[in-house]
Amino acid sequence: MTIANPEQHKDLRRSTRVPIRVRIDVEATGSSCEGETIVVNLHGALVKTSSQLELGARITVYVQLTGKSSGARVVFASRERPLEFGIGLDQPKNIWGISLPPADWREEPE
Repeated sequence: MTIANPEQHKDLRRSTRVPIRVRIDVEATGSSCEGETIVVNLHGALVKTSSQLELGARITVYVQLTGKSSGARVVFASRERPLEFGIGLDQPKNIWGISLPPADWREEPE
């Protein structure tokens, strides 16, 4: 087996992560809660919420700063830090209000 160049696999994320705190509202089936982002990218975010979210749950995230929202799925639940979750947006979007996004933040046409 050939080992690939480590530089090629340094960051396998689909888009650059940006640390920023932005207030959000999260709606899940039958409930809603407040929260904030910790790190965002074009494809999702690491968020901290005021209520528990279920891994795999379909949610809608609403960004208070921009007034934008998106459907998403809970893709990660932290064991070390209760109420921290990774969310994946249904479509890559800059709903976070990043005015000068990284070069790899190319949104797909809707």
